[in-house]
Amino acid sequence: MPSGWLKGKTAVITGGGRGIGRAAAELFAAEGARLFLTDRDREPLEDSAAQIRKSGGEVQWLEGSVTDADFPSRLAKRVEATFGALDVLVNNAGYTWDKTLHKMTDEQWQAMVEVHLTAPFRLIRALASAMRGAAKAELAQTSMARPRKIVNISSTSATRGNFGQGNYAAAKAGVIGLTRTLAREWGPFNIQVNCAAFGLIDTRLTQAKEGGAKFEHHPLRPADSPANAAPVTIELGIPSEIRAATLKLIPMGRPGTPREAAGVILFFASPLSDYVSGQVLEVAGGS
Repeated sequence: MPSGWLKGKTAVITGGGRGIGRAAAELFAAEGARLFLTDRDREPLEDSAAQIRKSGGEVQWLEGSVTDADFPSRLAKRVEATFGALDVLVNNAGYTWDKTLHKMTDEQWQAMVEVHLTAPFRLIRALASAMRGAAKAELAQTSMARPRKIVNISSTSATRGNFGQGNYAAAKAGVIGLTRTLAREWGPFNIQVNCAAFGLIDTRLTQAKEGGAKFEHHPLRPADSPANAAPVTIELGIPSEIRAATLKLIPMGRPGTPREAAGVILFFASPLSDYVSGQVLEVAGGS
Protein backbone atom coordinates (compact mmCIF):
# COMPACT_ATOMS: atom_id res chain seq x y z
CA MET A 1 0.00 0.00 0.00
CA PRO A 2 1.36 3.46 -0.87
CA SER A 3 2.30 5.48 2.20
CA GLY A 4 2.51 8.93 0.61
CA TRP A 5 6.18 9.24 1.56
CA LEU A 6 6.81 11.56 -1.39
CA LYS A 7 3.55 13.52 -1.33
CA GLY A 8 4.23 17.12 -2.31
CA LYS A 9 7.81 16.31 -3.35
CA THR A 10 9.33 17.00 -6.75
CA ALA A 11 11.73 14.53 -8.34
CA VAL A 12 13.91 14.24 -11.43
CA ILE A 13 14.78 10.73 -12.65
CA THR A 14 17.15 10.30 -15.58
CA GLY A 15 16.74 7.23 -17.76
CA GLY A 16 13.07 7.15 -16.79
CA GLY A 17 11.82 5.38 -19.91
CA ARG A 18 13.00 1.87 -19.16
CA GLY A 19 14.22 -0.56 -16.55
CA ILE A 20 15.12 0.67 -13.08
CA GLY A 21 14.40 4.29 -13.97
CA ARG A 22 10.90 3.53 -15.12
CA ALA A 23 10.20 1.32 -12.10
CA ALA A 24 11.42 4.11 -9.82
CA ALA A 25 9.23 6.63 -11.64
CA GLU A 26 6.15 4.46 -11.20
CA LEU A 27 6.93 3.88 -7.53
CA PHE A 28 7.63 7.56 -6.88
CA ALA A 29 4.36 8.53 -8.57
CA ALA A 30 2.45 6.03 -6.44
CA GLU A 31 4.03 7.66 -3.38
CA GLY A 32 2.76 11.08 -4.44
CA ALA A 33 5.79 12.67 -6.13
CA ARG A 34 5.55 15.13 -8.99
CA LEU A 35 7.97 13.83 -11.60
CA PHE A 36 10.26 15.12 -14.29
CA LEU A 37 11.67 12.26 -16.38
CA THR A 38 14.43 12.22 -18.96
CA ASP A 39 15.54 9.65 -21.50
CA ARG A 40 17.40 9.75 -24.81
CA ASP A 41 14.70 7.64 -26.49
CA ARG A 42 11.37 9.37 -27.03
CA GLU A 43 9.07 6.36 -27.41
CA PRO A 44 9.72 4.65 -24.05
CA LEU A 45 9.82 8.05 -22.35
CA GLU A 46 6.41 9.02 -23.69
CA ASP A 47 5.02 5.60 -22.78
CA SER A 48 6.37 5.81 -19.24
CA ALA A 49 4.81 9.26 -18.79
CA ALA A 50 1.50 8.14 -20.30
CA GLN A 51 1.21 5.17 -17.94
CA ILE A 52 1.98 7.33 -14.93
CA ARG A 53 -0.65 9.88 -15.95
CA LYS A 54 -3.16 7.08 -16.53
CA SER A 55 -2.60 6.05 -12.89
CA GLY A 56 -3.23 9.59 -11.72
CA GLY A 57 0.37 10.76 -11.40
CA GLU A 58 1.80 14.14 -12.38
CA VAL A 59 4.73 13.95 -14.77
CA GLN A 60 6.70 16.06 -17.25
CA TRP A 61 9.55 14.86 -19.45
CA LEU A 62 12.53 15.98 -21.52
CA GLU A 63 14.02 13.91 -24.33
CA GLY A 64 17.80 13.98 -24.71
CA SER A 65 21.09 12.38 -23.77
CA VAL A 66 22.62 13.23 -20.41
CA THR A 67 26.02 13.29 -22.15
CA ASP A 68 25.09 16.20 -24.43
CA ALA A 69 26.93 19.30 -23.26
CA ASP A 70 23.81 21.49 -23.20
CA PHE A 71 21.46 18.93 -21.68
CA PRO A 72 22.06 19.79 -17.96
CA SER A 73 21.31 23.48 -18.50
CA ARG A 74 18.22 22.69 -20.59
CA LEU A 75 16.97 20.34 -17.89
CA ALA A 76 17.68 22.82 -15.09
CA LYS A 77 15.72 25.57 -16.87
CA ARG A 78 12.75 23.27 -17.45
CA VAL A 79 12.78 21.93 -13.89
CA GLU A 80 12.97 25.38 -12.30
CA ALA A 81 10.23 26.69 -14.61
CA THR A 82 8.04 23.68 -13.76
CA PHE A 83 8.72 23.11 -10.06
CA GLY A 84 10.85 25.97 -8.77
CA ALA A 85 12.83 24.09 -6.14
CA LEU A 86 13.68 20.39 -6.41
CA ASP A 87 13.44 17.74 -3.68
CA VAL A 88 14.95 14.61 -5.28
CA LEU A 89 17.43 13.93 -8.06
CA VAL A 90 18.03 10.33 -9.20
CA ASN A 91 21.05 9.93 -11.48
CA ASN A 92 20.10 6.66 -13.13
CA ALA A 93 20.74 6.94 -16.90
CA GLY A 94 23.46 4.75 -18.38
CA TYR A 95 24.48 1.71 -20.38
CA THR A 96 27.40 -0.71 -20.63
CA TRP A 97 30.08 -1.19 -23.29
CA ASP A 98 32.21 -4.13 -22.19
CA LYS A 99 35.63 -5.19 -23.40
CA THR A 100 38.70 -6.63 -21.71
CA LEU A 101 41.15 -3.85 -20.88
CA HIS A 102 43.88 -4.75 -23.39
CA LYS A 103 41.33 -4.60 -26.22
CA MET A 104 39.42 -1.53 -24.99
CA THR A 105 39.48 1.63 -27.11
CA ASP A 106 39.75 5.17 -25.78
CA GLU A 107 36.21 5.76 -27.03
CA GLN A 108 34.85 2.85 -24.99
CA TRP A 109 36.63 4.10 -21.89
CA GLN A 110 35.54 7.70 -22.31
CA ALA A 111 31.95 6.77 -23.16
CA MET A 112 31.46 5.06 -19.79
CA VAL A 113 33.14 7.87 -17.86
CA GLU A 114 30.97 10.45 -19.66
CA VAL A 115 27.60 8.77 -19.04
CA HIS A 116 28.18 7.32 -15.57
CA LEU A 117 30.38 9.95 -13.90
CA THR A 118 30.64 13.21 -15.86
CA ALA A 119 26.90 13.38 -16.58
CA PRO A 120 25.87 13.07 -12.89
CA PHE A 121 28.46 15.71 -11.97
CA ARG A 122 27.14 18.12 -14.61
CA LEU A 123 23.51 17.47 -13.69
CA ILE A 124 24.10 18.06 -9.99
CA ARG A 125 26.00 21.24 -10.77
CA ALA A 126 23.27 22.49 -13.11
CA LEU A 127 20.55 21.74 -10.54
CA ALA A 128 22.48 23.26 -7.62
CA SER A 129 20.27 26.35 -7.66
CA ALA A 130 17.10 24.27 -7.43
CA MET A 131 18.49 22.20 -4.53
CA ARG A 132 21.36 23.83 -2.66
CA GLY A 133 20.22 27.36 -3.57
CA ALA A 134 16.65 26.69 -2.47
CA ALA A 135 17.87 25.16 0.80
CA LYS A 136 20.16 28.14 1.44
CA ALA A 137 17.21 30.51 1.02
CA GLU A 138 15.11 28.45 3.45
CA LEU A 139 17.90 28.52 6.01
CA ALA A 140 18.16 32.31 5.72
CA GLN A 141 14.41 32.71 6.22
CA THR A 142 13.60 30.12 8.88
CA SER A 143 16.95 28.64 10.04
CA MET A 144 15.67 25.30 8.75
CA ALA A 145 15.83 23.66 5.31
CA ARG A 146 13.61 20.76 4.41
CA PRO A 147 15.39 17.48 3.56
CA ARG A 148 16.40 17.03 -0.07
CA LYS A 149 17.88 13.93 -1.68
CA ILE A 150 20.35 12.96 -4.36
CA VAL A 151 20.43 9.27 -5.24
CA ASN A 152 23.31 8.18 -7.46
CA ILE A 153 23.36 4.75 -9.07
CA SER A 154 26.55 2.70 -8.86
CA SER A 155 27.27 -1.02 -9.24
CA THR A 156 28.90 -3.93 -7.51
CA SER A 157 31.30 -3.80 -10.47
CA ALA A 158 32.65 -0.66 -8.76
CA THR A 159 32.92 -2.17 -5.29
CA ARG A 160 34.25 -5.60 -6.35
CA GLY A 161 35.40 -5.34 -9.98
CA ASN A 162 33.98 -7.35 -12.86
CA PHE A 163 35.56 -9.06 -15.85
CA GLY A 164 35.41 -6.92 -19.00
CA GLN A 165 34.10 -3.85 -17.20
CA GLY A 166 37.18 -1.81 -16.38
CA ASN A 167 35.61 1.28 -17.93
CA TYR A 168 32.20 0.83 -16.30
CA ALA A 169 33.66 -0.17 -12.92
CA ALA A 170 36.01 2.81 -12.82
CA ALA A 171 33.23 5.25 -13.69
CA LYS A 172 30.85 3.75 -11.13
CA ALA A 173 33.61 3.83 -8.49
CA GLY A 174 33.98 7.53 -9.27
CA VAL A 175 30.28 7.95 -8.56
CA ILE A 176 30.88 6.61 -5.06
CA GLY A 177 33.62 9.19 -4.47
CA LEU A 178 31.37 11.93 -5.85
CA THR A 179 28.55 10.80 -3.55
CA ARG A 180 30.64 10.82 -0.39
CA THR A 181 32.24 14.18 -1.18
CA LEU A 182 28.92 15.86 -1.98
CA ALA A 183 27.38 14.46 1.22
CA ARG A 184 29.99 16.47 3.11
CA GLU A 185 29.70 19.61 1.00
CA TRP A 186 25.89 19.76 0.96
CA GLY A 187 25.16 18.22 4.36
CA PRO A 188 24.89 21.66 6.01
CA PHE A 189 21.97 22.36 3.64
CA ASN A 190 20.09 19.23 4.81
CA ILE A 191 20.70 17.48 1.49
CA GLN A 192 21.32 13.75 1.82
CA VAL A 193 23.44 12.18 -0.92
CA ASN A 194 23.56 8.39 -1.18
CA CYS A 195 24.39 5.66 -3.64
CA ALA A 196 22.72 2.37 -4.58
CA ALA A 197 25.22 -0.18 -5.92
CA PHE A 198 23.26 -2.77 -7.86
CA GLY A 199 24.30 -6.30 -8.65
CA LEU A 200 22.44 -8.35 -11.26
CA ILE A 201 19.12 -6.59 -11.85
CA ASP A 202 16.95 -7.95 -14.67
CA THR A 203 17.01 -5.21 -17.33
CA ARG A 204 17.98 -5.04 -20.99
CA LEU A 205 21.58 -4.47 -19.86
CA THR A 206 21.71 -7.85 -18.12
CA GLN A 207 19.67 -10.09 -20.43
CA ALA A 208 21.46 -12.85 -22.34
CA LYS A 209 23.38 -11.02 -25.06
CA GLU A 210 22.51 -13.39 -27.89
CA GLY A 211 19.65 -11.77 -29.79
CA GLY A 212 19.32 -9.07 -27.14
CA ALA A 213 18.85 -5.31 -27.23
CA LYS A 214 21.14 -2.89 -29.02
CA PHE A 215 22.22 0.66 -28.22
CA GLU A 216 23.38 3.33 -30.65
CA HIS A 217 26.42 5.18 -29.35
CA HIS A 218 27.31 8.49 -30.97
CA PRO A 219 31.02 9.43 -31.00
CA LEU A 220 31.83 11.73 -28.10
CA ARG A 221 34.62 13.72 -29.72
CA PRO A 222 33.51 14.75 -33.22
CA ALA A 223 36.42 17.20 -33.44
CA ASP A 224 38.84 14.27 -33.19
CA SER A 225 36.85 12.03 -35.51
CA PRO A 226 36.12 12.02 -39.23
CA ALA A 227 33.38 14.48 -40.16
CA ASN A 228 31.16 11.60 -41.25
CA ALA A 229 31.86 9.39 -38.22
CA ALA A 230 28.94 6.99 -37.94
CA PRO A 231 27.23 5.92 -34.72
CA VAL A 232 28.42 2.64 -33.22
CA THR A 233 25.84 -0.05 -32.53
CA ILE A 234 26.52 -1.74 -29.19
CA GLU A 235 25.06 -5.14 -28.41
CA LEU A 236 23.75 -4.93 -24.87
CA GLY A 237 23.48 -7.80 -22.40
CA ILE A 238 25.69 -10.52 -20.97
CA PRO A 239 26.89 -13.69 -22.74
CA SER A 240 24.53 -16.46 -21.67
CA GLU A 241 27.25 -18.63 -20.11
CA ILE A 242 28.52 -15.71 -17.99
CA ARG A 243 24.99 -14.82 -16.92
CA ALA A 244 24.35 -18.43 -15.89
CA ALA A 245 27.61 -18.53 -13.90
CA THR A 246 26.75 -15.22 -12.21
CA LEU A 247 23.35 -16.50 -11.13
CA LYS A 248 25.01 -19.46 -9.39
CA LEU A 249 26.93 -17.03 -7.18
CA ILE A 250 23.80 -15.25 -5.95
CA PRO A 251 22.52 -16.88 -2.72
CA MET A 252 18.94 -15.94 -3.59
CA GLY A 253 19.40 -17.76 -6.90
CA ARG A 254 17.90 -15.11 -9.16
CA PRO A 255 18.44 -11.58 -10.45
CA GLY A 256 16.71 -8.69 -8.77
CA THR A 257 13.73 -7.04 -10.42
CA PRO A 258 13.60 -3.36 -11.44
CA ARG A 259 10.84 -2.90 -8.87
CA GLU A 260 13.10 -4.26 -6.11
CA ALA A 261 15.88 -1.93 -7.21
CA ALA A 262 13.43 0.97 -7.25
CA GLY A 263 12.48 0.22 -3.65
CA VAL A 264 16.03 0.99 -2.54
CA ILE A 265 15.97 4.25 -4.48
CA LEU A 266 12.67 5.10 -2.79
CA PHE A 267 14.23 4.49 0.63
CA PHE A 268 17.01 6.96 -0.14
CA ALA A 269 14.47 9.48 -1.48
CA SER A 270 12.05 9.15 1.44
CA PRO A 271 11.94 10.56 4.99
CA LEU A 272 13.23 7.16 6.18
CA SER A 273 16.74 8.28 5.16
CA ASP A 274 16.69 11.82 6.58
CA TYR A 275 19.77 11.05 8.74
CA VAL A 276 21.51 8.80 6.21
CA SER A 277 24.05 10.40 3.90
CA GLY A 278 27.28 9.51 2.14
CA GLN A 279 26.38 5.82 2.12
CA VAL A 280 26.69 3.07 -0.49
CA LEU A 281 24.15 0.24 -0.24
CA GLU A 282 24.90 -2.91 -2.21
CA VAL A 283 21.79 -4.56 -3.62
CA ALA A 284 22.89 -7.96 -4.85
CA GLY A 285 20.72 -10.74 -3.46
CA GLY A 286 23.17 -11.67 -0.71
CA SER A 287 26.26 -12.12 -2.86
